[in-house]
Amino acid sequence: MLLTKEAFGKDFIWGVSTAAYQIEGAHNLDGKGPSVWDTFVQKRNKIFRNHTGNIACDHYNRYIDDLHLMHSMNIRNYRFSVSWSRILPEGTGRINQSGIDFYNKLIDLSLELGITPWITLYHWDLPHSLEIKGGWTNRDVKDWFGDYVAICVKSFGDRVKNWMVLNEPTVFSAAGYFFGVHAPGRKSIEGFLAAAHHAALAQAHGARVIKALQPESNVGTTFSCSHVEPYTNREKDIKAAKKADLLLNRLFIEPLLGMGYPVNEIKTLRRIEKYIKQNDEQDLKFDMDFIGIQNYTREIIRYAMFVPFLQAKIVNAKDRKVEMTAMEWEVYPESIYHILKKFQAYENIPPLIITENGAAFSDTLQNNVVHDPKRLQYIQNILQQVLRAKQEGVNVNGYFVWTFLDNFEWAEGYHPRFGLVHVDFQTQQRTVKASGHWYADFIK
Repeated sequence: MLLTKEAFGKDFIWGVSTAAYQIEGAHNLDGKGPSVWDTFVQKRNKIFRNHTGNIACDHYNRYIDDLHLMHSMNIRNYRFSVSWSRILPEGTGRINQSGIDFYNKLIDLSLELGITPWITLYHWDLPHSLEIKGGWTNRDVKDWFGDYVAICVKSFGDRVKNWMVLNEPTVFSAAGYFFGVHAPGRKSIEGFLAAAHHAALAQAHGARVIKALQPESNVGTTFSCSHVEPYTNREKDIKAAKKADLLLNRLFIEPLLGMGYPVNEIKTLRRIEKYIKQNDEQDLKFDMDFIGIQNYTREIIRYAMFVPFLQAKIVNAKDRKVEMTAMEWEVYPESIYHILKKFQAYENIPPLIITENGAAFSDTLQNNVVHDPKRLQYIQNILQQVLRAKQEGVNVNGYFVWTFLDNFEWAEGYHPRFGLVHVDFQTQQRTVKASGHWYADFIK
């Protein structure tokens, strides 16, 4: 199968993705309030080498150069997130005009350069003031979020038409409220279930707010997805894989499509029903204009008797001795094909867009050049699998690389480099990698 831009069709969307906390820096400048990540990174030993996103890529001060660099790389679609606490320092109430001004300048320059902005409204950085009130475990978060969304649409909607409501609700609810490895660092099954339900409500509510204010908008939301396979053909492993698939891939898309929560296969999940109030099942549903698919790898699952709630465990890539990225994720490009086919099989599924995909490898800057053959090969192989799915009838209409710049990669700090552009975090010098040059030529 010949890999050409033309093979995807003239309307296929090509872009890059970033997130506010991971690149902006300026964590306490111009009236910005603290987010849960601003406070979480201050705790000892939560982040690799105690790194923080206080400065990150300093994109807040360098966005002009960064957008010009993006333009020079032929990138015409830019997915970025808005920092809730930069707009509303206390999460609700007082609007910070400096925050509005920053995103207005970012949007205006993007458009001036022929780059279409795609805004993610929530990429994990809940205002700390709202976390004190319970964060995503507090049912009021749906309304707090709706008010914030309305401010963004009223401020930017005259120029921005493409919106993504949430980034990976499975990850921020589980990693933040059950496993405690991400902000806000809480660990309880009840906290996870409450956060998951309220995030699912906010997902549909946010979309309704956008459509009410801007009926012609293009609204979607994004899900982290991993192709799941059982470790063996034993019935226990197959059953364990189905449970993992439910949590990783089905928990948020199915209520959004009006199917309700898939609670039957995991008894503990039925406890989510105590958070469901009258009309909630209808309120969880919304007809999105697109669904964002975010896929990086596959997971191999085996039965594990002593794992609470699930009796299932990931067999990690290291133990399987397969090719891995710097995140210790298996390099398995077919995963994206299987995920696209899986989501396409849902009845009434809207068009799909790959809103994140990429790979972290150990990059070295030598003589102002970064050779990254593994990332280049990874992206090419992924695109082959996307094209395969598209040619088999999957309605997939876009691909955004994660990510434009090397950045702060959450609990892993600055160790994994996902960028098409290398960042020297001491000098903030940007250097386009070989993969970035290839992508620029490919989408030209």
